Amino acid sequence: MSCLQTWPEPIVRVQHLSESGITAIPERYVKRLSDWSTSETECDVNIPVVDLSNLFSDDNSLREKTLSIVSDACRKWGFFQVVNHGVSHELMKRTREVWREFFRLPLEEKEAYGNSPATYEGYGSRLGVEKGISLDWSDYFFLQYLPLSARDHNKWPKLPLSCRELIAEYGEELVKLCAKLMKVFSVNLGLEEDYLQKAFGGEDFGATMRANLYPKCPQPNHTLGLSPHSDPGGMTVILPDDHVSGLQVRRANKWVTVKPVPNAFIVNIGDQIQVMSNATYKSVEHRVIVNSSKERVSLAFFYNPNGKIPIKPAEKLVTAEQPALYPTMTYNEYRLFIRKVGLCGKFQVESLKPPH
Repeated sequence: MSCLQTWPEPIVRVQHLSESGITAIPERYVKRLSDWSTSETECDVNIPVVDLSNLFSDDNSLREKTLSIVSDACRKWGFFQVVNHGVSHELMKRTREVWREFFRLPLEEKEAYGNSPATYEGYGSRLGVEKGISLDWSDYFFLQYLPLSARDHNKWPKLPLSCRELIAEYGEELVKLCAKLMKVFSVNLGLEEDYLQKAFGGEDFGATMRANLYPKCPQPNHTLGLSPHSDPGGMTVILPDDHVSGLQVRRANKWVTVKPVPNAFIVNIGDQIQVMSNATYKSVEHRVIVNSSKERVSLAFFYNPNGKIPIKPAEKLVTAEQPALYPTMTYNEYRLFIRKVGLCGKFQVESLKPPH
């Protein structure tokens, strides 16, 4: 993929800004009122919660009910939480905490992994390469997990000492979880159980991880940790902070603050599955808010199609009444567009649709 090799401007670490004692955030981080306003926030609802163990119950009615809950969540919310998912709670905790420790390392240790827009891999503080764009109040570490040919352990943090081992083990477990969910999505769409996985490239799919740090902010009501966007890939599995909420999901033109269930993962549909489902499933706009008293750490695992395989709506889901809504495009072509312009709500995937 051809892209800029260097950032257009010097990089400023948000954690450094937060710890410098400033009382007002720099203008580059100030968002439009319409972007950060909380006046249209829904507080009394939460995204659906799915007990994944019920999919393997001997009770057929319980299995069907669970499939239905997932189906409704994918169609109406684009988000849900999963419990009893098979991933060790201890592994989840240790992996999240090792990343918290990484972000607390001296700046020079982290800067050794400073990233570029060519791949985004490494320690970063901005998304999008257009000069002068609005910036988010967050730092991150992005890395390649699959395919193995793209994985480079030397680009993973060597400190804390357990970091590389935990990344590998955690990634292995998340791949297993995503494979289960792909089967559920396929069946619920009326497709063969392995349809989506095959469309992703079978065993030759992609997976990446991003550890997010949202530092304390002196003016949390003027900025965002992550601007409104939908995820460009296939599916995202999020391990939220266990102490601080921050993720918000757009539903019916209001923002719903996700209330994490203990030891649960948050799952959301990405643009590629929206395309493959011909918009039966929705990749929903979401954002991250920040606060003045607590930092927040979350982990995002992105399960993606092989970047070279053409992605299009499943033929079984294309009819005279519901024609194909999206053109054929590889994931590499799609994400290059996003890397150039940064986060833009639902603009990217919606712009693919033909004009009415």
